[in-house]
Order: sequence, then C-alpha cells, then structure tokens
Amino acid sequence: MARRNASSSSGGFLFKTGLFAALAGLAYFLFNQFGGNKIGGPVDERPPVVLEDKSVPKSKVSDDSTFVTLEMLPVSKAETVLHTWFALGYNEDHEQAEWVAYELTRARLNENWAERPNSFRPDPDVRTESATPRDYSSSGYDKGHLCPAADMAFDVRAIDETFYMSNISPQRAPFNMGIWRELEELARDWARKFKRLYVVTGPVLTQGSLGQIGFSKVTVPGSFYKVLLAPDQQRAIGFIIPNQISDQPVMTYACSIDEVEEATGINFFPKLLSGLGEELEASLDRDAWPVNQNRQNQRVKQWNIRR
Repeated sequence: MARRNASSSSGGFLFKTGLFAALAGLAYFLFNQFGGNKIGGPVDERPPVVLEDKSVPKSKVSDDSTFVTLEMLPVSKAETVLHTWFALGYNEDHEQAEWVAYELTRARLNENWAERPNSFRPDPDVRTESATPRDYSSSGYDKGHLCPAADMAFDVRAIDETFYMSNISPQRAPFNMGIWRELEELARDWARKFKRLYVVTGPVLTQGSLGQIGFSKVTVPGSFYKVLLAPDQQRAIGFIIPNQISDQPVMTYACSIDEVEEATGINFFPKLLSGLGEELEASLDRDAWPVNQNRQNQRVKQWNIRR
C-alpha cells in the first residue's frame, strides 16, 4: 500500500513538473510573438524589407546597375561611373566629365517623352564628389548637358539622371542654345535614320580653357566635342566646336575620330574600331550624315539672336 502511494506521489510530481514546463514554454512563445522583440535580435538589427523597383525594366542584363553597352566606352584615365542608361568618365581636376557615352536609338526616341525634371544635383556615384549647382550660380554660364535630357526622355529614371552635375559642363548661353542644340537635334535625326548610334561627347579639357567657376573650381572648356558611330552602317564622324556663338554650318566643325582623339587624349571605341575599323576612324565622309538646312536657318535667325 505504501508502495502504491509512493508511485502515485511520484506520478503527480512528474505531471506537475511537465505542466509547469509546458506553461513556461507557452509563455515564452507568446512573449516573443506579442510582447517584445522577436527572436533574432532587436528591431533595428532585422534586415530591411526590400521593395521591388518597378522603374527599372526587367530586361537589364549587362549588370546590376546599367544598360550601357560596355564595349562602346572610351579609354581614358578618368573615373568611370555607370548610370542606368549612360556612362561617364569623371575628371576630378576639372570637376566635370571628360566623356559621356550612351546609345541613341530610333525606338527610344519614338517613346512618349517623360517630363523634364530640372532637378540639378551632385552625383552620388562619383567617388571624389562632383560639382554642385551652386558652382554655376551667377557665373554667367549655362549648366550645359553633355548627354542631353531629350536623348533620355524615353524613361523617367533615364532623364532624371541626366541632371546629375557630373553630366553638366559650363557652356556659354548662345553656344548651348545655338549650335550645340542643333548638333544634338541632328544626332537624333541620324539615330532615327540609322536606327541606332553610339554617342560619346564632352568638353575638350586639354587646351583652351576659359577659366574656372565656383567654389569647386569647375573648368570652363574652350570647346566641346561629339563623336558618333553608326555600327550597323559602319559610319563615323566627329565634331569639335568652340564654346561660343556661331553662324557657321555644323559641318564646318566636322572632323575624323582620329582628330578628336588627338585633341582630347581619349581613345574612342577601341574595341569596335580595331583592325579594319581604324580606316573608318581616320576617315571623314560628310555626305554620309545629311543635315537639315531649315534647322541651321532657325539657329542663325532665332536661337542665336534669342540668347
């Protein structure tokens, strides 16, 4: 009898111990679910929620941050910065890009244009820090786009990134809104004609500086260049234009890519123009690049006078 009582007492003890453990475990679970930080550390140590960025097309395959065709990039000593639809080589000594490269296509130009944001700001991707809009305040120079906003108007992010100050260079107003504008519009004409163009453009920083502006000491270039390659038709042309008003035809300033390389010290399309392409690089065929005479007349009679 005593033995049976001992067994009963032992069983009761075990039951109570098990019940207590179960209740303690339940309390611990409820506390972690509703009464404090969840298992895995404090709230501020938990990984952030990553939302899908729907502004970036799914077709991007060249790398995680850019659609730029890397083989079209020039070779120079500048810091290379890749944006979504264009790349640039930033020159810290002059606080601006010495080249900006991108592809200009008929399909993108035919898209509905996104609204122009006019949100000039420093480029967060330039390691050495870019110039700022304040550098241009009261300077007498326009914030001149190297990659034009209109060339990137097919996409909200693309046009917005053209307002990074790394894509801006000091331009005289009659140049910016005159012959430089005409050349930009001609490039769009040629992209529609040839279906696609590779474009590299920038200031000539190796000669003819017009001084500096702003706290960052941004160099004012004496001239600007643009290099165009129609890869499917194997046509190429370059331009070097002084940073000033001009009544001359655009083709007055046309030259070979070799001449632009000599003036800038930059090697353009090295992967595309090696071998047989070197002959194309050294040649100049103005007739292969038709010009709209009405646009030239509009520049001389309206754009130049207005600014």
